[in-house]
Amino acid sequence: MNATRALAAMLVLLIGGVGEAQDVFPNRAVRIMIPYPAGGGTDSIGRMVADQLSRKWNQPVVVENVGGAAGNIGAAQVFKAPPDGHTLLIAAPGPIATNSFLYKDMPFDPARWTSIALLATGPYVLVLRKSFDGASVADLLARARSAPGKLTAAHPGVGSIAHLATVQFEMLAGIKTTLVPYRGLSPAVNDLIAGHVDLMFDTPTTALPLHREGRVRIIATGTAERVAEFPEIATIAETLPGYRSVTWYAMAAPPGMTPALADRINRDVNEILGRKEVAERVRSIQMSAVTTSRAAAAAFFADETQLWGRVIQQANIPPQ
Repeated sequence: MNATRALAAMLVLLIGGVGEAQDVFPNRAVRIMIPYPAGGGTDSIGRMVADQLSRKWNQPVVVENVGGAAGNIGAAQVFKAPPDGHTLLIAAPGPIATNSFLYKDMPFDPARWTSIALLATGPYVLVLRKSFDGASVADLLARARSAPGKLTAAHPGVGSIAHLATVQFEMLAGIKTTLVPYRGLSPAVNDLIAGHVDLMFDTPTTALPLHREGRVRIIATGTAERVAEFPEIATIAETLPGYRSVTWYAMAAPPGMTPALADRINRDVNEILGRKEVAERVRSIQMSAVTTSRAAAAAFFADETQLWGRVIQQANIPPQ
């Protein structure tokens, strides 16, 4: 009996010790990996979240940028890290939802990420060169159907959401454009401004200031409903029901993280994103801060994976 009581007491102490260890998270610096070069929307969101978490956790939260392979190189480092919460990923859709369809040799399995939170979302917008003869999706479709393949559609790289948004648009509308790939967003936008290409899908972060300056024209958004900040612009779905193309940023953690720890990080991130000053900073780059449960975030990632996976496969985009 004495031995049994001693063992029980020891188990209580051990369980208590584990609980205390979890309660003190984080107990050292936290690394947030941004799997792209510095600058851009992901980096802006990531650094904003890192700064707020550092204050909340009273520990350094350090952002590290490791680009390459559409986010796969940096994401692989997080995937292989211990699932103790001290190494986290903030990324755009690629490493979480689309890259597994675009790369033959993936260094990790995106289905095994520990979903933490969806951080921000924003629409893709359909943008025309300013001299284009037409001001609506219907006008664009009429032009495209009258001369298949004549319209040119820029995009910043094969497999980017802007590229996939264009392909999805073609498939739903039953049209064909000539796709013009660029090495990055800036040269694509510059050629659209110069009138060398007819159209492209872009984010409001880049396109809205140019639209308001009269250098390009946004004719529609990829969201299900009109965007509150520019309600005069129609949605593509008003003409092509079922069309959807949005951009987003999310946080994920290595496989195997305990639900308790993942829930704790989710609650802290949501509390930050719910702050008025943070929401306003996110809105300044034409995105919307969102708060989600881990289950809702995981369901969103699954929906996006299914959507873009279907587009990639139906368009026969070959994996690299």
